[in-house]
Amino acid sequence: MFNRKEILEMARKDFEGTWRATKELLPRRHIDRTYPRVKMEYGKSHPVMDTIERLRECYLRMGFEECINPLIVEERDVYKQFGPEALAVLDRCFYLAGLPRPDVGLGRERIEEIEKLGIEMAPEKVEKLKKTLHNYKKGIIDGDDLVLEIGRALQVSSEMGLKVLEKVFPEFKELTPEPLPLTLRSHMTSGWFITISHLIDKKPLPFKLFSIDRCFRREQREDRSHLMTYHSASCVVVGEEVSIDDGMAVAEGLLSQLGFTRFKFKVDEKRSKYYVPDSQTEVYAYHPKLGDWLEVATFGMYSPIALSEYNIDVPVMNLGLGVERLAMILYNYDDVRKMVYPQLYDVNLSDRDIAYMLHIDKVPVTDELYKLALDLREVCIENRDKLAPCKVILKREIEFYSVKKSIRITIYEREEGKRLLGPSVLNEVYVYDGNIIGVPESDESIKEEYRKLLENTRRYGLSTGIRYIDALSFKVAYKIEEALVSNMDHLKIKVPIVRNLGDVNLRLEDVALKYIVSKGKVIDVRGPVFLNVEVDIS
Repeated sequence: MFNRKEILEMARKDFEGTWRATKELLPRRHIDRTYPRVKMEYGKSHPVMDTIERLRECYLRMGFEECINPLIVEERDVYKQFGPEALAVLDRCFYLAGLPRPDVGLGRERIEEIEKLGIEMAPEKVEKLKKTLHNYKKGIIDGDDLVLEIGRALQVSSEMGLKVLEKVFPEFKELTPEPLPLTLRSHMTSGWFITISHLIDKKPLPFKLFSIDRCFRREQREDRSHLMTYHSASCVVVGEEVSIDDGMAVAEGLLSQLGFTRFKFKVDEKRSKYYVPDSQTEVYAYHPKLGDWLEVATFGMYSPIALSEYNIDVPVMNLGLGVERLAMILYNYDDVRKMVYPQLYDVNLSDRDIAYMLHIDKVPVTDELYKLALDLREVCIENRDKLAPCKVILKREIEFYSVKKSIRITIYEREEGKRLLGPSVLNEVYVYDGNIIGVPESDESIKEEYRKLLENTRRYGLSTGIRYIDALSFKVAYKIEEALVSNMDHLKIKVPIVRNLGDVNLRLEDVALKYIVSKGKVIDVRGPVFLNVEVDIS
């Protein structure tokens, strides 16, 4: 069992008091903060996933049915769809490969090697091991089960089975992948031909399908608008009366639902063999940040020749839309790589993100001391302008773990002509444009060059709701609590000039600190506080 002192220390380390203090101190926007270790605020989605969800809703509103197309496409399907162009298309495809399953023999030398590992090789074990290796070769045993089955055959642990595989059968280490006649889908068309061929006699005409999924393309290099893997938001309209006009209507319907007003159509000069000649059309949308038109989609009528390879005897219109390119415009990115993989480039923290990572550091755990901190704060604010020499006394009788204690707090200033507390005591902490700034109540004593910054910070910045006196009052109460635990009867606390966050009892998480430093931002909480406190405990 823990004693009271241990419980108090554990609770303090868990920062439960930080949550209570924050909840009391932050009545404005920053109140969203919850328990520091498990923040329950709404999460952050990815722009590509958001765009996919919006496109799904657009397709569904337009009466399309969602399906999932095959991702792995046989090489022969590419030949059927592209004809003479297949070789050029396959050059941009990723081929799949697999490790061959070796025909491993179990001669006398190998049996002796196994025995050198300390395993007794009875005839029945030899037969079981041979059968295991044979079943692996035939595909009866999966590769990830081989070590387990070797261990069972030899009546040893899986760890020893792995040792046998490594030491006795070097063939497995020397295996190299062998290519298969299978490719990763380079565009959704490869899957549409397969899907439609299975539905053409089973689904009433006309029908409309869409699929939003990943494609893979072996680009020579990735750049600001090309990735080797991307999402295609593709659809088909299948029926006797389908024409190229349906493609234009679908493209216009999708883009207009997403808020686009500036888009245009252009006949594609590439003329893919799986499209009817002169039906392949590119769709461009205007990117305001790039100041240029960006291709976002292509549509056309599938070639009757390619369709006949799959016994499809009705017209098919296909439209393919690049999700990442569309998201670039919707979210105003100029580089698709930074949008899709921000963690590999710049991780940007918003002012709210930084504010969430700024905490009051030292906070009392017990309710009595927590309330004392609030009282101390009010006394300091009420008497801050008293002229020195002066002192203000706050007395409280509290019960600290069943023991009654009398606490006498004296706030004082002895230097004549000064005030009880310095002018920065009511400075409020803001986050503005990645900077953390202590903002005073007024700009009377502020230099002219800083006034514009402070004005912008008040107007556009995010207030944490924490004033210097708030955080410092909790520090005093925390120190009193420590003194009570340690049986001390007197302590002094002085905070003359605030130069950094620690001086004002604030703590910034390392992630935010590294971000601020890397971006060349500043933490400026300087200011004269001149808080002098003496505490007597009896």
